[in-house]
Amino acid sequence: MENRQDVEMLEATTSANASISVRKTNTASASSSSSLPVPSAAGGGPLSKGSILRGNPVLKHIRSVPWEYDPNIQPDYVVGATACVLFLSIRYHNLHPDYIHDRLKELRGAYDLRVLLVQVDVADPYPILKTLSHIAMLADLTILMAHGAEEAAKILENYKVYENKPPELIQEKQDPSIMQQVIDSLTSIRSVNKTDAMTLLRVFGSLDSLIEASPDKIALCPGIGPQKAQRIFSALHEKFKLT
Repeated sequence: MENRQDVEMLEATTSANASISVRKTNTASASSSSSLPVPSAAGGGPLSKGSILRGNPVLKHIRSVPWEYDPNIQPDYVVGATACVLFLSIRYHNLHPDYIHDRLKELRGAYDLRVLLVQVDVADPYPILKTLSHIAMLADLTILMAHGAEEAAKILENYKVYENKPPELIQEKQDPSIMQQVIDSLTSIRSVNKTDAMTLLRVFGSLDSLIEASPDKIALCPGIGPQKAQRIFSALHEKFKLT
């Protein structure tokens, strides 16, 4: 019980635990969010359509979508009918490494999409992020990072805004032109970016001319150099493998 209160107090100072559905669990978290606007559904009534749920400093940065408290949800935020978010500060994880395991036990198999939103608030986060990535793979979590409450709020908003949108809205738009297909092919070569590909096509005029060029001639192009030129030449002259 004492450990749970510590958890809620830390959540109040380091994270955003109010929902687009937001979980409100005890008096410690309620008092910590007293400076925040009180949602109309704070009594735990039915959720308004399009709202996010749970509460704290991240809440004041949630402006694009409504939010409200729900005392009955297990995750920190519910951002859709089948999507939820757990929030974790790396600094807090260093102090309480079992906290995230306890939260996952509460969550169990609920929700199709489960996001672990990690606030990076230590100087060297990489060892902990490696551990959390391993936990995320085992627990079927999508792990995302935020470097502050405002960035965390934007992530929550985006999940809510795109909740009922078709996937085509966030998919990369494909250019069907031949030129774009050639650029995509060239950028599949290691270290060759889109600018390099466009430079090569501008200098040589066509893919045929580029294929006929020697590595030394390719290396003369701006931004290419000998090593990248050799990789391009090798890729363009590699034999097709038949399976």
